[in-house]
Amino acid sequence: MSKLILAEKPSVARNIASALECKVRKDGYIEGNGYLITWAFGHLLELYDCKDYDPKMKFWRMEHFPYIPETFKYKVKSNPKNKDKPDAGVYKQLKIIDSLIKRDDVTEIISAVDYDREGELISILIWDYLRVKKPIYRLLINEWTKEEIHRGMNQLKTNKEMKRLQDAGLSRQLADWVIGINFTSVTTLKYAQGKGNVLNVGRVLLPTLKIIYDRDKEIEKFVPKDYHKLKAKFINDTATYEGIYFEGKTDKFNDKEKLKEISREIKNKKGEIIKKKKERKKQYPPFLFNLSNLQGFITSKYNGWTSDKVLKVAQALYEKKFITYPRTASIALEESLKDRAKKVLNALKKGLSYEKEIKFSTSSRIFNNKKVESHSAIIPTYVIPKKLTEDEKKVYSTIKDRFIAQFMAPAEFDHTEIITKVETRDENRLFISKGKILVKEGWRKIEGTNSKDELLPNVEKGQIVTVNSAEVESKKTKPPTKHTEKTLLKVMENCGKKVLEGDREEMLQSILSGYSIGTPATRADTIKRLKKIGYIATKGKSLYATEKGIKLVETFPIKELFDLDYTGRLEKALSDIEKGKLNKEEFLKHIFSFTIDGVKKILNDKNNVIADTLNSVNTIKKDMDILGKCPECGHDVIEGKKGFGCSNWTNGCKFVVWKNDRYLASMKKKVTKTMVKKLLSNKKVKIKGLTSKKGNKFDAILYYEKNQENNYYSWKMEFEK
Repeated sequence: MSKLILAEKPSVARNIASALECKVRKDGYIEGNGYLITWAFGHLLELYDCKDYDPKMKFWRMEHFPYIPETFKYKVKSNPKNKDKPDAGVYKQLKIIDSLIKRDDVTEIISAVDYDREGELISILIWDYLRVKKPIYRLLINEWTKEEIHRGMNQLKTNKEMKRLQDAGLSRQLADWVIGINFTSVTTLKYAQGKGNVLNVGRVLLPTLKIIYDRDKEIEKFVPKDYHKLKAKFINDTATYEGIYFEGKTDKFNDKEKLKEISREIKNKKGEIIKKKKERKKQYPPFLFNLSNLQGFITSKYNGWTSDKVLKVAQALYEKKFITYPRTASIALEESLKDRAKKVLNALKKGLSYEKEIKFSTSSRIFNNKKVESHSAIIPTYVIPKKLTEDEKKVYSTIKDRFIAQFMAPAEFDHTEIITKVETRDENRLFISKGKILVKEGWRKIEGTNSKDELLPNVEKGQIVTVNSAEVESKKTKPPTKHTEKTLLKVMENCGKKVLEGDREEMLQSILSGYSIGTPATRADTIKRLKKIGYIATKGKSLYATEKGIKLVETFPIKELFDLDYTGRLEKALSDIEKGKLNKEEFLKHIFSFTIDGVKKILNDKNNVIADTLNSVNTIKKDMDILGKCPECGHDVIEGKKGFGCSNWTNGCKFVVWKNDRYLASMKKKVTKTMVKKLLSNKKVKIKGLTSKKGNKFDAILYYEKNQENNYYSWKMEFEK
């Protein structure tokens, strides 16, 4: 008798096969030791298009909407190049899975897809589509190491126990389909007026756009204000230090003349140190990474990284068994993982110069069930990688260092505060001086100190000093900075709530209960999609709303879709379905009603501002021959006088392929438009008839890759085998 295991991807299937010692490779599956292990390629099935339900829906017309099928149906995933045909590879794999299910020796089925909403959706759609009657069980694990696979196989759940998660996955998919299809179709028909534009509208897209729009407007409306500070320098026989004049709790003043008068009064006067407060403070390491925090850390540290790229690299590390499940919102580990974490720590710390400073601890900062929802924080596994790509090294090292830092002593600083009193004719003038010094490096030995210590001299209370100089400094208030992917991810994670020190626990629980914009798994894709459809653009690391995005926010009538609180409540409702606090039917009833009302509102709208803007944008684009998408920022690559470059160059994107490239010129070739199109499409291009230094002709495959050290692109060559 055999057991059939379904993995989400071939790479995961190979991990399971290795752990269970299945060694016979077949077409579409691996067999051995009483197991058949097969795989999906992510989603094998997709929802019907509108035209699949009704041929008249092939053409978008206002009278066809709102459109909500009585029963939702599924089909084999479409061929990306021909949407009217099923993908041949997917169709073949689905037939293989079906044939394995029907084998007489298969007595039970085990779903081993990722333990999350989307993973559960992938498998349940396959079981329903193939009408599986045999018993189905669920493997629930957080990493693909041999030890964890065996543990999970001994603690299988039944498929029925996963119904809440399945309902949440189905609810998410149906809600996004209904909102996306109806609002995108009607909005495009109404406002783009058939000019070749598609106005994408989505449950998560629009509130994310609104976050960026709001910050842009905040900056635009910002009016800088002048303020002034009085800085004095104090000296005595042994010390020199500076102090800032203050009254009450402020050291910023509007009245510049008043400060000038005080500066004249105190010059060369005696002062007395009336207070000295010295306090040693501990600084603990930042919490373990969840996906949003990891993406924010990497994108802010390394140029050219996007949150989408961080997720892809982390996913690759996960599938190679080097890290635990990356799509998590948690910043702590389950308490049951203490022994496993200790094993990982012992493996990672060997040979480090500060190995003796790393001591395992069961602190509640690290192990805390209250701070874990579904999946624990991201940490390394005990499998130590021997070979990683440069990108994988950066992400793995970041996760590893943060994990090790949890088990090192806190950093310690001496914080010193001095109050100096200077007597004048009218009243006593008080000046404050603050400084700190790192006295114990602790965990900062791993992540770097970057400490700008402001040192104060060794003076004591009661000492007399002299005002050596005093000057008024004039400054202006600064506007808020534009959002980066790091700050945007944080706002999406906490639904725009400003977190005060005392609210952190409450906010954490709010995030873990699902009150957010999107999920850790989808936020990166949302940002990437906003760039691709032209609602936002980048300048360096900064994000900003384009004219198209601005007009959509300002004129689109369904304001709930921009409302962070409304979207947060929808996401929380999906989380509540997972917990059994809300049923799928109740949630979808609200979605359908909201969609029907919203479509009617758009149909009755009198505003055409979006259409006017889109038409002008479209006219500009039609004059350009778009060669493909920029590998840096996702914008269109177009031809210029000297090269083929990104159309987003005005906002800082530097991607370009020069026409008179020296490397190709040395082999008597010039860059052509066709060459660039193939390069952008396939990430490589075959060039025939290159000339060597000796004058011999040869063919080669060329790649155009970025050097991570200097961020410049250069050619790399390889030959066909």
